[in-house]
Amino acid sequence: MLTALSVRNIVLIDALDAEFDAGLCALTGETGAGKSILLGALGLAAGERADRAQVGTGHEEGSATATFDVPPGHALAEVLKEAGIDAEPGEGLILRRRVTADGRSQAWINDQPASVGLLRRIGETLVEVHGQHDGRGLLDPKTHRGLLDEFAQNGSARTAVAAAWQQLSEARDRLRELEDSRKSAADQEAFLRHALEELDRLEPARGEEAVLAEERKFLQNAEQALGELDEARNALEADGGLSARLNGALRGMEKVRAALGEGDAGSAGAARLALDRATAALDRALIEFNEAEDALADAAGTFEIEPGRLNEVEERLFGLRAAARKHDVPVDDLPALRTELAARLDAIENADDRVKEAQKALKAAEASYNTAASRLTTSRENAGKALAKAVIAELPPLKLDKAQFRVAIETDPERSGPNGRDRVAFEVMTNPGTPFGPLDKIASGGELARFALAIKVSLSGGEDGLTLIFDEVDQGVGGAVAAAVGKRLKRLAETGQTLVVTHSPQVAAIADHHWKIEKAEDGKGRVRTTLRALSGEERREEIARMLSGENVTDAARAQADELMAG
Repeated sequence: MLTALSVRNIVLIDALDAEFDAGLCALTGETGAGKSILLGALGLAAGERADRAQVGTGHEEGSATATFDVPPGHALAEVLKEAGIDAEPGEGLILRRRVTADGRSQAWINDQPASVGLLRRIGETLVEVHGQHDGRGLLDPKTHRGLLDEFAQNGSARTAVAAAWQQLSEARDRLRELEDSRKSAADQEAFLRHALEELDRLEPARGEEAVLAEERKFLQNAEQALGELDEARNALEADGGLSARLNGALRGMEKVRAALGEGDAGSAGAARLALDRATAALDRALIEFNEAEDALADAAGTFEIEPGRLNEVEERLFGLRAAARKHDVPVDDLPALRTELAARLDAIENADDRVKEAQKALKAAEASYNTAASRLTTSRENAGKALAKAVIAELPPLKLDKAQFRVAIETDPERSGPNGRDRVAFEVMTNPGTPFGPLDKIASGGELARFALAIKVSLSGGEDGLTLIFDEVDQGVGGAVAAAVGKRLKRLAETGQTLVVTHSPQVAAIADHHWKIEKAEDGKGRVRTTLRALSGEERREEIARMLSGENVTDAARAQADELMAG
């Protein structure tokens, strides 16, 4: 919903600041007062094409700023997030555009620089203009399918079509890949088979290179290590061996102890204690020495290598590295490569079977898509008939009683996609016997806006956060027809915001809010356009002016009271 519009130096508007509310908002004023300038300024802020002619005479630049209240959960939140625009939930969305006298323009969203394309994309989701010269909204056939789908409430059918299209696309891609693979199989098969045979004979294992490299290093140093261990063992056994000497010392001490006897008194007792300590120390030394001899023997045993083992390890290691170089992969990736080559060879050997399976899957996916797309087409056809009936019922009160409306649906398998295979177009016939055609090609003048009004009412309106603008929808009509226009505008505004530029007192009288666009000379003799909110007596006087012309009569004021009273 549009909540505020600020304009600076745009054509005849020097400075204008206006606030708007929900409901039906009427903008009135004499012909030439500048209503088109005001709408142009709003369009500029919403991303429409900028022109140097929009800059007011004597100014270097002009600007327009529109503030919108966007309801929570609106689809715009995701668009803004993708664009990197900060937008806090519940806060107004500010669209600002500046155009210079040399035709350059800049855009901002929430005071952050943005592309004009993004501004236009956002503006189109917030404002929809219906008038003689506007080519957006209902006059754009690209919007018709989406509008019909909303009317049909066929979300589940559209979801089913999108899912079926995804499956169909994947099935097509799978078949294409298999067929391409089969075409190149003859060139690859001999190479794959030879490479796989080599790897099968090699049987590489992940982590094997590190183990072999460590063992090779160990084996290369084993002979030298074994010689040094032998030297150590020989040193222990030199001169009869340390073990024999320790045993001899123990026997000697036993003889000395036997000679001393068993008494504990005097010098003999002290000698026996010293002998005990020496004997215990020699026992410990003998035990440690024996353990050292055993450990040296064990260590030497580990270096007693099987003859030829080093050659075996090196041959295996060099074979693995040669295979890795050949296939340009790390040694540890050889097992994975072996698996991959086996899978590729299997795919080639079973290519025909796999292609047949893929063809079968594709046919099933095509059948599923056709079923889902046909159901969606049926829902659109039924909704199109219901919409046409509703629109046609709205036409007579809008002085379009000779006109007809239809929803043209063309189904073409060549147009198949995630949204189905239907082209939808809203078409009208303004007079009996004339052909149906697009709105903007068949209808003219105020008929366009009245057709749009009938369609919008039939579609139920109330689009999420959308501001509807009808420019002179009551052109060329009055009395009961104008009243019918007003009632329909009021219905549209019940669930949102509708702005109408009107010359009809019947429409202005039932509006929830009323603004008057005026043009007058300023103190410098320049003609300027302003916008003024009306209420109470001022509003009554404006409606009376619309009824009677320049000279407002008491009868016109009384009639204005009747219209405003409903």
